[in-house]
Order: sequence, then structure tokens, then C-alpha cells
Amino acid sequence: MSLAPQPGRQLPLLNEMNRYFWISGATGRLQVLRCGDCGTWIHPYAGLCPKCRSGKLAPEAVSGRGTVVGYTVNQHPWQPDVPVPYVVALVELEEQSNIRLLTNLPGCPIDAVHIGMAVEVCFEDHGDVYVPQFQPRSAA
Repeated sequence: MSLAPQPGRQLPLLNEMNRYFWISGATGRLQVLRCGDCGTWIHPYAGLCPKCRSGKLAPEAVSGRGTVVGYTVNQHPWQPDVPVPYVVALVELEEQSNIRLLTNLPGCPIDAVHIGMAVEVCFEDHGDVYVPQFQPRSAA
């Protein structure tokens, strides 16, 4: 699912270390580095596997499903064109307990957000960059 771009969002500069992550939304699949030797998922980017020290790392699609493990509601208008309040959530991917993304939950009422909430990835489409966001997981 693609979401409309949010005004005032600072976009990352793409390089060889992060491009796979920020463009993966074009296919609708979130990609994270994975070690080809021990299978450990790695995020954010690292040059070596933190578990086995292998350099055999490559981006691989994850399910896109996760759980909200923490969140806060921002009330402060840091940028004049970004409406408040909004949720900043820490989402843990189901593939591995230490793979977490700091993200937003667009379209989800603030009072509906809770720790333990099942979510799935969606992407905010900026053309060359697809910002991973999350939404409540559908019942299907």
C-alpha cells in the first residue's frame, strides 16, 4: 500500500549502504540485511554480521508484519507544515526480536495505538524514496 507523501518530511540521501532499504517500497516489500552464513537479520546497516562477523550480507524481503513495542505522541509543532499530534512508534519486526524500526502509524487514531498492537508495513511514496510506515494489521 502506498500513502500520500507528508509535507515537511526530511528524506534520506541514498547511498550504497541504504538504497535497498529506502527503495524497497517500490515493490511493496520491506527489505532488511540478512547474513548469508548464520541467517541473522541486521538493521540498521552494518558492514559485518554482529553475530558471526561474516561479511556475506545481502538485502532480503521480510514479511512486513510487526508489533508496537513502544510509542509516544508528539504534541510539539517542530515544523510548521507538519500537523500535530502524531504517533512516533517503535515497531519490532516478527522475523527477529532485535529488529526494530522507529516509524509513524498514519491513519490510525491516536487513542487506538497500544503496546502489543499488531501492525503491517505500508509505504509513503516520494518517487525515489519509499518511507516505511505501519498500520494496524488487517484481520485477513
